[in-house]
Amino acid sequence: MGRLQWQFTMSLDGFMAGPGGDMSWLAQHLGPNPTADEVMDGTGALLVGNRTFGGDDPYKGTDKEGEPYGGGWDGPQFVLTHHAPDTPVPGVTFVGDLDSGVAAAKTAAGDEYVGVLGAEVARQCLEAGVLDEIVVFIAPVLLGDGVRMFDHPGGMNVKLERLSLTHAPQATNLRLRVVR
Repeated sequence: MGRLQWQFTMSLDGFMAGPGGDMSWLAQHLGPNPTADEVMDGTGALLVGNRTFGGDDPYKGTDKEGEPYGGGWDGPQFVLTHHAPDTPVPGVTFVGDLDSGVAAAKTAAGDEYVGVLGAEVARQCLEAGVLDEIVVFIAPVLLGDGVRMFDHPGGMNVKLERLSLTHAPQATNLRLRVVR
């Protein structure tokens, strides 16, 4: 079954979103990136945090708004939330706990990756010992405040092994394996 791969872009100072969840900073750092294309091509399902699912969109105001990866990916999404909306969202299943969300996403992904989106859901996956890889696109910008990539009160020593390091005009791409 699918492996869990946390996929995200962050600022050089470690923020995935700016203050208040603002994602507008990311728009200028989007563009051709063969590593990002490879990640999307190998992703069979998404496990998404509710804040990420309902949050700000770097494609706001464009025809790509509201689409995973700006329309660069299509497939089943599983949103982790305790408050599912009353109106169904096509292609999206809302799940109330991490275990059932991981299981459903892995089944849907088949032999491909489950893309994990969102700092909080990724932290939960790390704590539960189910996260396999991290793919981070490091944008050449400093935000100074916002949603941290990883925050664990009291600390947590997560050992990682670098699998690859590549470059694109808008980002430095780093792929890591979580060492268990």
